[in-house]
Amino acid sequence: MKRIYLVAGARPNFMKIAPIVRALQAHGGLAFKIIHTGQHYDRDMNDVFFEELGIPQPDVFMAAGGGSHSQQTSKIMIAFEELCQIERPDAVLVVGDVNSTLACSIAAKKLDIPVGHVEAGLRSGDMTMPEEINRLVTDSISDWFFVTEPSGIVHLKKEGKSDSAIHYVGHVMVDNLLYQAEKLVSSDALSFETSGVKVAHRINGGRYGVVTLHRPGNVDSIEAMARIGEALKQIANELPLIFPVHPRTRGNLEKFGINLGPNITLMGPQAYMAFLHLWKDAAVVLTDSGGLQEETTALGVPCITIRENTERPVTVEEGSNVLAGTDPARIVVEVRKVLRGEGKQGRRPHLWDGKAAERIVEILARELS
Repeated sequence: MKRIYLVAGARPNFMKIAPIVRALQAHGGLAFKIIHTGQHYDRDMNDVFFEELGIPQPDVFMAAGGGSHSQQTSKIMIAFEELCQIERPDAVLVVGDVNSTLACSIAAKKLDIPVGHVEAGLRSGDMTMPEEINRLVTDSISDWFFVTEPSGIVHLKKEGKSDSAIHYVGHVMVDNLLYQAEKLVSSDALSFETSGVKVAHRINGGRYGVVTLHRPGNVDSIEAMARIGEALKQIANELPLIFPVHPRTRGNLEKFGINLGPNITLMGPQAYMAFLHLWKDAAVVLTDSGGLQEETTALGVPCITIRENTERPVTVEEGSNVLAGTDPARIVVEVRKVLRGEGKQGRRPHLWDGKAAERIVEILARELS
């Protein structure tokens, strides 16, 4: 039986490989191993985390993370090469745009092992983003391109990829979102920290917004953080905001002495189900996250993206996302449109139907047969 290595390095990667694992288990015609590179160590990724995703624990944990981008990438490349030499897979499947994706695709190709890239072809055009470099290099050497939206096809064709290698399959993150949303219906939501916060805000009128910020360009300078903070405070005078704060963002808020005021509730990072329970009912989500742009579009939740560019344009062209940039006045204007009922009425893009992973597995089975 042909064997595939599924590579994940950070919590969001596991959200992307989980539907593929479930599809492989249902298919039964391909063997696989889950490889955790250890790019990010997350103490909350315990048995319950994998039970919620409906997948087994990783088969291999390489503990290769830490250090600068170059140090991290090189450590993962060395560890993954050694793993592939000990037990050579028939294919390697990488997801997204993290350093593990880049490192393992390079190591595999050096050993002449075919590589499939899930979320291929996404481009922001911003070469200051490490993720953009990871996307470009990974796509330059991959054999199969599993594409989530039309822009990915356009970019890959411009870069000379053959039509036969490009597969528009939909989005595994949406597969996972729909799977988790269904589980949430029968979950004990009262156990979530976010449950109490939601109840408190409902008492005060029912509507609230959710904020996430972690991009270096938004949170690593006092000027940028202060500008965005002023916009958030102005919005919070009209709509209370709930802000699960990334550790680096919290550290910078403290370092820069920025006080977001009494109408913004700060809380720690949340597990997937608890966070989904929070944002799915928000009046609006303000974020600089790539994945959350897509997930809000999938559930039709208004999203204001605090970035000058996006590698996920289908969320703007078809979905519920507005690319507002980082100008505080524009951010406030776009939120007020939503609050007046004048926000975008988006739709879920083609093939974002919860079956992307099944399509990927069928293609891999055919290619490897």
